[in-house]
Amino acid sequence: MDYKLQIFGVKPHLQMGSLDDGSTCKPDNKSLFTMDKDVDVVEKGTFSVSSSVGDRNMIRNGVYKSIKTVIFSNKLNLLMPFGPLAILVQNLSGHNGWVFLLSLIGTAPLAQRLGYITEQLAFYTGPTVGGLLNATFGNATELIVSIYALKSGMIHVVQRSLLGSILSNMLLVLGCSFFFGGLVLKQQAFTKATATVNAGLLLMAVMALLLPSVLHNTHTEVHFGKSELALSRFSSCVMLLAYAVSLVFQLKTQKDLYVPLNEEGNKNENSDDPIEGPEVSKCEAFIWLAIITLCTAVLSDYLVDAMEGASVAWNMPIAFVSTILPPIGGNAAALTSCIMFAMKDKLDMSLGVAIGSSTQISMFVLPFCVLIGWITGSPMDLNFQLFETAALFITIVVVALFLLEGTSNYFKGLMLILCYLIVAASFYMHQDSPDDKEMTT
Repeated sequence: MDYKLQIFGVKPHLQMGSLDDGSTCKPDNKSLFTMDKDVDVVEKGTFSVSSSVGDRNMIRNGVYKSIKTVIFSNKLNLLMPFGPLAILVQNLSGHNGWVFLLSLIGTAPLAQRLGYITEQLAFYTGPTVGGLLNATFGNATELIVSIYALKSGMIHVVQRSLLGSILSNMLLVLGCSFFFGGLVLKQQAFTKATATVNAGLLLMAVMALLLPSVLHNTHTEVHFGKSELALSRFSSCVMLLAYAVSLVFQLKTQKDLYVPLNEEGNKNENSDDPIEGPEVSKCEAFIWLAIITLCTAVLSDYLVDAMEGASVAWNMPIAFVSTILPPIGGNAAALTSCIMFAMKDKLDMSLGVAIGSSTQISMFVLPFCVLIGWITGSPMDLNFQLFETAALFITIVVVALFLLEGTSNYFKGLMLILCYLIVAASFYMHQDSPDDKEMTT
């Protein structure tokens, strides 16, 4: 009986006495309370363990969903294994032609995923900043390729790769946007204010490229071989300043003038399009942005190293290989994004990517590379030679004329695409002069 009483905290001996004295046996309430507290501790411990397991499962499911959304949701991602395959071929055989081709194919899905991630960020930042982000990271491939090429001393390759990206964005990407958008919607309108500002910046870039070339070819330099380099560096600083002011002008000072037409309430009141939302969170988008940019940097190193070898292996001019082929992979994100935006009647977003990307390359990436060359002691300048400068000047004039009306249709898009084919054929027939060959070494 004693052990039973001990369980409930009852004293093992009984004291005899009157009821009035209150000397009957009573349970020890403190022991009961202590047992209740122990049960609470066990329950809380069990709850904390189950909650931690639930958190881990939630994180695991979130990571799986994010990978599925970003990696396995697009058929173009089937080309991603070509990147590691290019690295493998380089280490095993060193065949520059295959390494260049595989690297070029491998950069296409990476560039497309950059476009997709920046499109997701546009849901959180708005269409104006979203277009700027898309243009920025859509040009990440060109910037990384240029830095690696500049590090290797291939100055003319840097110039031509950037020039090729500008030509591709203005003719091919914009042309495809107009063409496919015109097939879905016969005629589309866009905000002329943004197009006018970008056209002015592009003409300023042409002037900055044309004057060093004219100075070099007319042999009117004050200091031979030095004046054009000094002029290029000064012009680069001015171009960077102008581009920074243009960003403040479009995003802050005159923000109301750059609202896309399809965002004004009286433009698309009868639109029946479903409301779309982001597929990944803001934090996930930034993480994927860093991962994909790093992969692009690694693959771009192999692409640059194999460029000249591919030109020899394929018996193609280096002008064509360095100007026309790299934008195929680098501008894949811009091309797919612009076509998608145009077919959804978001032509302002297409212009923000195509024309905005060209403006950013000419007014930011190009002068930035000149300053990098200045810091590293490389004579990178804005002298693109007459042939390349003439191709850029004619392209900007043609595109500016097409943007004057503020409308687009499939015929304008077809004209721009055909113009790009002419430019590509011109570079295929172009051969470097002896002075140009010295710049690539």
